[in-house]
Amino acid sequence: MIVWINGTFSAGKTSTARELVELIPHSTLYDPELTGFGLRHLLPPKRLAEVDDFQDLPIWRRMVVNTAAALLAEVGGTLVVPMTLLRQEYRDEIFGGLAARRIEVRHVLLATDETILRGRIAGREEYADDPEGNERVRNWAYDHIDPYLAALGGWLGEDAYVVDNSSLTPAATAATVAEALRNGAARPCGIVQTPEPTSETVASGVLLFDEQDRVLLVDPTYKAGWEFPGGVVEAGESPARAGVREVAEELGLRLDAPPGLLVVDWEQPQPPGYGGLRFLFDGGTLPAAAAAELLLPGAELRGWRFVTEAEAAELLPPVRYQRLRWALRARERGTVLNLEGGVPVG
Repeated sequence: MIVWINGTFSAGKTSTARELVELIPHSTLYDPELTGFGLRHLLPPKRLAEVDDFQDLPIWRRMVVNTAAALLAEVGGTLVVPMTLLRQEYRDEIFGGLAARRIEVRHVLLATDETILRGRIAGREEYADDPEGNERVRNWAYDHIDPYLAALGGWLGEDAYVVDNSSLTPAATAATVAEALRNGAARPCGIVQTPEPTSETVASGVLLFDEQDRVLLVDPTYKAGWEFPGGVVEAGESPARAGVREVAEELGLRLDAPPGLLVVDWEQPQPPGYGGLRFLFDGGTLPAAAAAELLLPGAELRGWRFVTEAEAAELLPPVRYQRLRWALRARERGTVLNLEGGVPVG
């Protein structure tokens, strides 16, 4: 299990986490900031200069998931992680990656009164002999108050178990969190994801179109980027039936007839991915009335939208966009195309 201690800068996450590991038997502290600091020595300066925050680096988000999973595999028990996450898509990606490894996450938010928070920031002294460095740290913390308040009033306040630690010491805050974990008030995060494969997989996607011939894409909670409705074909299941099942599960839509095949794509294994066969089917046109009744499972999908081919190029990873591009050509021609890595062969 992971206990993720969230909150804006100067909310007391790290001090609370240090107290919490003393209260939870067989627990270990993991600070993802250490992973961020390590990247400063691993990545070229040119790449680091492209972002303002190491959280904006996809490699950091992947390494946090991999490091947390590796630590749990090594030491077992509970991992206590103090880390600010104010962007929902980053929370979704990291928690989804952990869910894929069947790691339960309890999300706790330290919600400090803004006046007290500003007072704490004003008193921060990170460096004994570097006044300019201390000023940069304080300005960084001040700059994140507004994004924190915006998240608190939206997804963050709804997602996490909230602890008001405005008048609590770190020890008292940790005791409050420990009790919430014991009595179940701090519940497991609802994000789910199919476990990561251990070998090549077969997956099916279904293309659904609106009356303007735009294609429907969905926005998964558990990873960055948009996708087609669909998923992994289960044992003993045909690819077409898997597509029908996934559309029903993800969108609450039951297709009247088995969808027609558009492309078969062989996805080359690229470690750590295993690759495999990818099918795309034509689910037909979705009337406006039916589109208005689509239901999304909140734990898996954040949203959906109809897009043009050009808009899809901005949302989909390159290989999936090429798969879509050729599926649209196959649909226009009334044929089926065989692809390898998104490129027609044969």
